[in-house]
Amino acid sequence: MRLDKYLKVSRIIKRRTVANEACDAGRVSVNGKTARASLDVKPGDIIEIAFGSNTTRVEVLSVKETVKKDDAQLMYKSV
Repeated sequence: MRLDKYLKVSRIIKRRTVANEACDAGRVSVNGKTARASLDVKPGDIIEIAFGSNTTRVEVLSVKETVKKDDAQLMYKSV
């Protein structure tokens, strides 16, 4: 699954266009490398997102095309 879509489906970022813009601005890295929106995400990847002065680090636990709102947080865990 594409990185921008994963961020939206897992509800880490609310909209896919915002996730895409964050990737284009270089604020998202996967496994320590700056990532493009088209990067393929798989379980075990560490995603780091810079929101202003805050940095969020999560580990991908599962990749699903669709998920209910309550189950979205089960797709990742904070690191």
